[in-house]
Amino acid sequence: MKLDIVNFHVRDIQFGDKTAYADGILTVNKEEALAVVKEDSHITVAELHIVKPGDEVRLMPVKEAIEPRHRVGGGPVFPGVTGKLMQAGNGTTHALKDMSVLVVGKHWGGFQDGLIDMAGEGAKYTYFSQLKNLVLVADTDELFEQKEQQKKNRALRWAGMRLAEYLGACTKDLTSTDVETYDLPALTKRGAASELPSVVMVLQPQSQMEELGYNDLNYGWDCNRMLPTFMHPNEVLDGAMISGSFMPCSSKWSTYDFQNFPMIKRLYQEHGKTVNFLGVIMSNLNVALEQKDRAALFVAQLATSLGADSAIVVEEGYGNPDADFTGCLVALENAGVKTIGLSNECTGRDGASQPLVSMDEKANAIVSCGNVSDFITLPPMKVVLGELEALARDGLSGGWAHDEKHGASVRPDGSIIMENNAMFCGDQVTGWSTKTMKEF
Repeated sequence: MKLDIVNFHVRDIQFGDKTAYADGILTVNKEEALAVVKEDSHITVAELHIVKPGDEVRLMPVKEAIEPRHRVGGGPVFPGVTGKLMQAGNGTTHALKDMSVLVVGKHWGGFQDGLIDMAGEGAKYTYFSQLKNLVLVADTDELFEQKEQQKKNRALRWAGMRLAEYLGACTKDLTSTDVETYDLPALTKRGAASELPSVVMVLQPQSQMEELGYNDLNYGWDCNRMLPTFMHPNEVLDGAMISGSFMPCSSKWSTYDFQNFPMIKRLYQEHGKTVNFLGVIMSNLNVALEQKDRAALFVAQLATSLGADSAIVVEEGYGNPDADFTGCLVALENAGVKTIGLSNECTGRDGASQPLVSMDEKANAIVSCGNVSDFITLPPMKVVLGELEALARDGLSGGWAHDEKHGASVRPDGSIIMENNAMFCGDQVTGWSTKTMKEF
């Protein structure tokens, strides 16, 4: 498979008469864009805002982030989700870089939603404070889940994807000299690369909810319903994977993360130089122990059948999923595949708890991306997009309505106290993380 991602870097976003990209400026016709959002009759209220790095703006509850793209030659950016089912990872895709579409609830949040600060101390906790963002703030008539702690957020998330496709389409007739080429031949046709140490990446996207509608999607298929399978890394970078609406937010992989997966790109950089990058084993996260064991067996079998000398296992989540994570690490090590893991940890507010729910002596090479329970205190922001009270009221994984010692997460003056858990994609396990370890 060969994928060309043609990049159009966005220096600024503005509203105007026509949606167009020129000289680094993305102009958005607000009325047309909102019409695309409101194609779903469940959307009752919608508004668009532009936020940029350094703006004194707080966003809450943030539900999704998407990079605007356009598939050259036709077809949906997200096959099986926003359009017909077709192969991703081959051909040419246009991307509006240095920006994202952010989807924010106008009122109601939930366990899986998070916070973004565009300026100040809070900005360092999430990658999206570094981007120019077109923010969709909207509400729906999905009253059945309005006050549920766990929400599918379907209408809002799909609206964000439609909006991202609409924006990306403005590059349809444009050209750019900035092209990323991802060309990974078939396993039996690797030439000299076949002589290098081989590595496979094992991804464990969130898929624990047995009811459909919450989990990450693979070509539109709920990952809870799949067994581990081998995928070309280009498919992940080109819209095959869609973020879900379940995991505590700092652990979450947004759709933007899948589209730009830094660890996949890093392995591509090393392919043919220091390693033979075999590809991606797309696994999942399960609920019952038998399901976890079955997935680990499949992962180990696939890795050895591919001839992997080593593996990198990446987990979207913590807690119960830690059993899937360490189970995979152990199964691979038992099969003779040297393995490292990427995960955050949950060591408690005092940092003294066991970092992973499940531990094993063979899981002895793990890169930590931070503690989900770290306390974060932030001052008020001049502007709030969405509804700040959602952090305390709606059962977000890092917020609370009352704590005997700390009170509510949201204080009367608009300042907040929260756990890292509620930072939108804050642990950046896909490879964005700038956190470092400190030895005491």
